[in-house]
Amino acid sequence: MLTTLIRPDAGTAAIDGIDVVKNPDDVRRRIGLTGQYAAVDERLTARENLVYIGRLFRLGTAEARLRAGELLNRFDLADSADRVVKGFSGGMRRRLDIAMSLIANPSVLFLDEPTTGLDPRSRLGMWDVIEDLAADGTTVLLTTQYLEEADRLAEQIVVIDQGRVIAEGTPDELKSRTGGALLQVSIARAENRELAMSVLTPLCTGRVEVRDDRTFEAPITAGDRVVPSVIRALDDAGVDVLDVVVRRPSLDDVFLALTGHVASGEEATS
Repeated sequence: MLTTLIRPDAGTAAIDGIDVVKNPDDVRRRIGLTGQYAAVDERLTARENLVYIGRLFRLGTAEARLRAGELLNRFDLADSADRVVKGFSGGMRRRLDIAMSLIANPSVLFLDEPTTGLDPRSRLGMWDVIEDLAADGTTVLLTTQYLEEADRLAEQIVVIDQGRVIAEGTPDELKSRTGGALLQVSIARAENRELAMSVLTPLCTGRVEVRDDRTFEAPITAGDRVVPSVIRALDDAGVDVLDVVVRRPSLDDVFLALTGHVASGEEATS
């Protein structure tokens, strides 16, 4: 809807103050869009793909070639500029796809799950590209199912579950909703499970969750200061402790707390 591909059933939306329904052509002149799958022509070279898109945006031939050269350098594709795209790796295709969406210098860039299917190295490289775009002043709206990705890249997060917005805020604001910190305790013997839970419950600020027969997790507010108390209490109860860790909640923890299930739908970040 924000990219004017479909009309909203209700409500209003604007890009750069322009109504997406009333003035869709004006909106399209200001945005770039990269979908879930790279929309590159495998029969063309990287340079030819970029020039082709530039011409569609009504750039002159010389201007389109100049802009293509700038983007090839920016996305580390200059050495492969005149290679046919069919031989590109997934990461190279993704970089080219984003470069094509930037040919007309959009003020707002939509990225729909840009790292899906990429290997870890390519994913990290794509994160660097997105951070550079935002640093240069481009407004990036990113949809992702990888909450680690949202945590690293997003200034503002909107969590969507079953098609509805259920939470929004900065990563730190969302994490604070789970209680601020999580205590993880591993014990030596599974037969002490119930005893360990009874000892941990009064020391924590929320429900003690059982991760497996010997590992527990619960929200706390005291941070590292609770660790000595936990160890002493379990020792006094005769429960042998293997490990006690205090960590900040992740966005996966936030999503689980908000929805009751792990992330598998749409989480939109910007």
